[in-house]
Amino acid sequence: MKKTKFLKAIVLSSFVFVCTTSCTNLEEQALDGTIQSEEQGGTVDTHGYLVTAYNGLREFQNQGNMFAFSEMSTDALVGPTRGGDWDDNGAWRQMHTLTWDPVHVHVRDTWNILLSNVYNCNQVINNNGSASDIVQARFLRAFYYFNVIDLFGQTPYRGTDLKSDAMVYTRTEATNYVISELEAIVSALPARTAGDASIANQDAAHFLLAKLYLNKGVYTAAAPQGPYTFDAADMNKVIANVDAISSSLAPAYWDNFKPSNNTSPEILFSSKNVRSGSGGGIQSRWRMCQHYNQTPGGWNGFSTVAEYYSRFASTDKRLNYSDAGTIAAFGNPAGFQVGQQYAPGGVTPLQDRNGHPLVFTPAITMITSGVTLETAGIRAEKYVPDAADLGAPENDYVLFRYADALLMKAEAITRGGAGSVGTILTDIATRANVTPAAATLDGIYAERGRELWWEGWRRNDMIRFGKYLDARELKTTVTDPKYLLLPIPAAALLNPNLVQNPGY
Repeated sequence: MKKTKFLKAIVLSSFVFVCTTSCTNLEEQALDGTIQSEEQGGTVDTHGYLVTAYNGLREFQNQGNMFAFSEMSTDALVGPTRGGDWDDNGAWRQMHTLTWDPVHVHVRDTWNILLSNVYNCNQVINNNGSASDIVQARFLRAFYYFNVIDLFGQTPYRGTDLKSDAMVYTRTEATNYVISELEAIVSALPARTAGDASIANQDAAHFLLAKLYLNKGVYTAAAPQGPYTFDAADMNKVIANVDAISSSLAPAYWDNFKPSNNTSPEILFSSKNVRSGSGGGIQSRWRMCQHYNQTPGGWNGFSTVAEYYSRFASTDKRLNYSDAGTIAAFGNPAGFQVGQQYAPGGVTPLQDRNGHPLVFTPAITMITSGVTLETAGIRAEKYVPDAADLGAPENDYVLFRYADALLMKAEAITRGGAGSVGTILTDIATRANVTPAAATLDGIYAERGRELWWEGWRRNDMIRFGKYLDARELKTTVTDPKYLLLPIPAAALLNPNLVQNPGY
């Protein structure tokens, strides 16, 4: 199965897009606080819009759009062209080599997904939803806006004049607005429910506030490439918000990614999946990499990069997860897969479709061919496949995790915040069975890459640490700073209040 069919299925199942309008009309709807009962003479189902805004979080499970820009544009993930598969007019290769343009399909879709969900939240907020629904919608809107700030910089919004073009926050204005929104609602949000982190909660709000304050020096810089100033006051806000979170690390790293991961005390916010049918999207986390002949069968697409994989110690428990049930059902451990792959039971070696041994190799090129066409690249499963239902798995998708919060605190202290890193790095390393990282910015950056692999934070981290534009294994030159932001989609520029981001 190729990515195109899967992407369409996810989009159609998750959102009600207005198919007869242009992208710009969708963007305007996404930012419009219109009270529908006045326009259409009906009663707005505000709770229904809230449910749709929650369902929108499933788009982060899709292997494209927000996830791809957050991981494939970095040193962690690559989508090579394999013969006639996975080319898609070079869309995936353009992400990894930072060569996209304003008409790139995933630029357009990312913009529309995020802002259509801002619209869903606004329908709750502006149409007199219940107090509980409104505070949840304000949190979700803040999260979607955070992603717009991070990826695009400029952030459209609607005021009271609904007939004019959407107005636009600068990156600094949007950052300050979202911080103020979260600080206004955090105490009104419910406490996190044990066993279900899928509802907006106080811990999630504190996490998002910590993430905003940690990146504030990036988001408020005069230019996207900096220089960045990390004020001690902002770093202390990071620390205070992390300290306000009531959580703990899960006993085992992979508890966060099993089908039963809703029970992990470490997950602060998630997109909930259940086997009754709403969990289909997360299967991309194994199918996007797996070979056609593996179990679960995949689309033989994405790989990690050898230089990224090499940064893990051989003893690191974050590399793989395996138990008797996993090997019996799938033949191979979850996590990174390199070398000979096996059929369920772990005994019979698999072959590729041409009869060659299915041996995944670290070496990978952007366009693969020949005998290594189907085997080049280390594959990975971040989530343990759900043997009970591979098509509608129960694994919840992790959006915020406490280990990330602790590493944010360690970084904030190292950047000038008050306090001591203490046992943070030791606690994370002990669980992973590795030597603790050094309590330096370089050490924390490296540990974030290992702890949070493929969780959607690598681009954010690489930019903040000044690494994103550097040459790397498959991107051999330093990149133009314009790629620190995505371009505003071409159709969106019909709104005269939006201007194209510099360099595009």
